[in-house]
Amino acid sequence: MTPLRSLILAVAGNDTLRRALTATRGTRGVVERFVAGETVADAVTTAARLIDSGLYVTLDYLGEDTGETGQAESTVRTYLALLGRLGEEGLAARAEVSVKLSAVGLLLDEKFALDNARRICAAAERVGTTVTVDMEDHRTTESTLRVLGELRRTWPWVGAVVQSYLRRTEADVAGLAVADSRVRLCKGAYAEPEEFAFTAKHDVDLSYVRCANILLAGDGYPMFATHDPRLIAILGERARWHGRKPGGYEYQMLFGVRPGEQRRLAAEGETVRVYVPFGEQWYGYLVRRLAERPANLAFFLRALASRS
Repeated sequence: MTPLRSLILAVAGNDTLRRALTATRGTRGVVERFVAGETVADAVTTAARLIDSGLYVTLDYLGEDTGETGQAESTVRTYLALLGRLGEEGLAARAEVSVKLSAVGLLLDEKFALDNARRICAAAERVGTTVTVDMEDHRTTESTLRVLGELRRTWPWVGAVVQSYLRRTEADVAGLAVADSRVRLCKGAYAEPEEFAFTAKHDVDLSYVRCANILLAGDGYPMFATHDPRLIAILGERARWHGRKPGGYEYQMLFGVRPGEQRRLAAEGETVRVYVPFGEQWYGYLVRRLAERPANLAFFLRALASRS
């Protein structure tokens, strides 16, 4: 991990900096590049626009590490309202939701989070869409996979997420690459100790390709979350080698990051899904996005300088 990335991630939980950033004039315009507003209506409007342009969407209501049952319940209600709107607006065929289990109570009680996730999955089933369970830092990996396994007893289509920077991920992928399984492969965005994670970019990339090969050789549906042009080219070649045609896998990218590449891949017949976050708790998410790509940080600082 580079010193700059380490520094940026270190401020993700700094409440003083969060308040200062929120109060800075012009910040909102910058945040809107990466976050689709604060309300369900904002999220649905953004989803409809992306879908009209030929893309697919997964919507994430921002928030994690919930420490109160009331907040977890509020998060579940927001997801239920969101799914209802997706059904009403005829968007459910191309828009799903992503859920962080810590946002629905994983840190309080695993069964409590499982019950809340079941409510969201049931609502998704009613409107004809799917749910992907996001992966968080390494401390929650085992519990997240346990909850995922329980959800898949009823809804085999519940998506998993694995992170190539974790040393354990190849073994996890081998167990997940089965029929009816949807698996999102990403690099990972949390600050992790070297004991659990690769810290050199080259090692993370090599792990990503190894995991991608396992997914492409398996019977599940791979979802490749990356903005890296070199990895995208490699993934295309490996998909062809494994006999995968467009529609047998998908690319996923973040809202506001490389939108031109999203449109290019979609125009070539690839399935491209955009990860669209929304909600008031955007600070931690934005900081991790800045840490992932120096270009994002440069954009953010230029915008602040020009707007303040």
